[in-house]
Amino acid sequence: MVRLVSGARFRPVSGATCPDPIRYGPARPGHLCLDGAATDGPDEQAHDDRTRVRIRRCLKFILVSLLSTGLLAAIPAANAEPVRLTRGVNLTNWFRYPSSRDPAALAAYLSDRALADLQATGFDFVRLAVDPEVVSGDTAVLIGAIRRVQRHRLAVIVSPHPHDWTVETEPGRLSAFWLVLAPKLAGLDQALTIPEVLNEPVFPNDPGGWAAVQHRVLGEIRHALPRATVVLSGNDWGSVAGLLALAPEADRNVLYSFHFYDPAELTSLAAYRHDVDRAALTGLPFPVTAQSNCDVSADPATADLAHYYCSFFWDAPRIAAGIDNAARWARDHDVKLLLGEFGASADLNAPARLAWLKTVREAAAQRHIGWALWGYDDSMGLAIARPVGGRPVLNPAVLSALGMTAVK
Repeated sequence: MVRLVSGARFRPVSGATCPDPIRYGPARPGHLCLDGAATDGPDEQAHDDRTRVRIRRCLKFILVSLLSTGLLAAIPAANAEPVRLTRGVNLTNWFRYPSSRDPAALAAYLSDRALADLQATGFDFVRLAVDPEVVSGDTAVLIGAIRRVQRHRLAVIVSPHPHDWTVETEPGRLSAFWLVLAPKLAGLDQALTIPEVLNEPVFPNDPGGWAAVQHRVLGEIRHALPRATVVLSGNDWGSVAGLLALAPEADRNVLYSFHFYDPAELTSLAAYRHDVDRAALTGLPFPVTAQSNCDVSADPATADLAHYYCSFFWDAPRIAAGIDNAARWARDHDVKLLLGEFGASADLNAPARLAWLKTVREAAAQRHIGWALWGYDDSMGLAIARPVGGRPVLNPAVLSALGMTAVK
């Protein structure tokens, strides 16, 4: 911004250029340039008056130009730091796999008492999973739900989780989702409204393909939400490996998310395998101190997988090493991270499950990375039964692993 300092004057010059960097119009005889000393001559006051008019016109032109191009609105987003998120939980089924898409049922899915308990327990944000098809007809219920969550001083990450299509084959549908929803989010508290481009993009062996889509959609979101923090991620299901393959955006007001479920043999009971005894895998230990602790099954396939898991001796340092890879990438690029998802099956034996949750949570917190448990209404987290309703009791053992205490 141009600022006039008391005592400064403008002097006419006869050359084609001004000795000072501030110029108004083409240089010509009689042109005015800023000088630190008073100008001599009878026309001094007239020069001052004309200069003030020119400055006002110049500033007005610049302001109108910035507003008309949208650049003025984009400046805060480009330079602002992202919001700080510390402790969160994923609301996994409200707008993702609702038992009913009836607007009244959706609006009543989670009570104000339940939301108040989350905030009182120490959560400062939720990550709201949204299937675009659930809100394709009308976004009013979703906007109302977000506004109600925010009334409890909880920030809301709005994360599209498409179920009937993939962005690899239909990238236009992701753009269409945000072109409709982003302007609706503009009416909410921007400090508490955090769009996430997409949950767990896959793009196998094609980090550049995903980066190009994400860059375009970020621009589309920015057009409607110039001041909101936006969550980005890498390909490969939003993994640490996908993050490491991602080139950061120039936009500073973003968080880079990664998901952490390592090792999947423990946290998901090898859900990717259909030839093992999952009930036997619930006995896997964490941390692993001896191979013999993994003698959980006589079934050959299950026994082989269990011993494979134990051969890595998973423990706190090994968990920390994985998260360190993400933290190092963030330091190298001077950006902020978010552990957008982590969780372990409620069927896993309690000592191993709680130890793993605590270990991941502590590893993230020690590196100043905010985290979000998956999830509130999912068996990998707090396992609140659906439909929620009323005032659910939050699992005190899980909360303790998260460094939190249940409210009375």
